[in-house]
Amino acid sequence: MRLRIAFSLALLAPLAACSSGEPDPDQPAEGDERIGCAVGGKGEFANVCAVDRVQQDGRLNLVVRHPDGGFRRFEVMTDGSGLAVVDGADAAVSKLSGSVLEVVVGEDRYRFPVTPKGKQAGDAAKP
Repeated sequence: MRLRIAFSLALLAPLAACSSGEPDPDQPAEGDERIGCAVGGKGEFANVCAVDRVQQDGRLNLVVRHPDGGFRRFEVMTDGSGLAVVDGADAAVSKLSGSVLEVVVGEDRYRFPVTPKGKQAGDAAKP
């Protein structure tokens, strides 16, 4: 009898893992546009965060979706200063390095591709 129960549990274990409903933190978040991120204190950047652009009250917001199901919302500042956190207690600290804006909020870090103000996306490589 014990052997039959143990065998039945062994068959059910893979099914439970597949149907747990928990997001896989190593799988990219759903979305068409991806950015490099290191969330939850991870040291290495990976292109696993997805970005949705949302116009709200005449302002451009970016919703960054994490692979673990979490997300963070940023407002694109029109004065060229970078991004501001829309909600949450932590402020965004931004650093521009070439054509990449690195943003740190708490333990989460993001790398956004940027086009300098006054240039078109295709002009970035031009002198």
